[in-house]
Amino acid sequence: MNRKPTCRACGDRFHPARFQAGYKVCLPCGEDEARAVRHTVAPLHKSNYMLITSRTDLAGLNNKGGLVR
Repeated sequence: MNRKPTCRACGDRFHPARFQAGYKVCLPCGEDEARAVRHTVAPLHKSNYMLITSRTDLAGLNNKGGLVR
């Protein structure tokens, strides 16, 4: 099977090796998706680091009592 897969975002065809690596979108669409995702790493009090993907998760996270809602 040497057919080029179709991008699920724009419909263009892209390299089969990219599809075999697990990507479902072409390179330009993949870059646009990657730029849309924002995240940061925050240190916890007397603990390790935590990956934050939502601003609401960050509010009150570094308090000694834990997450404040």
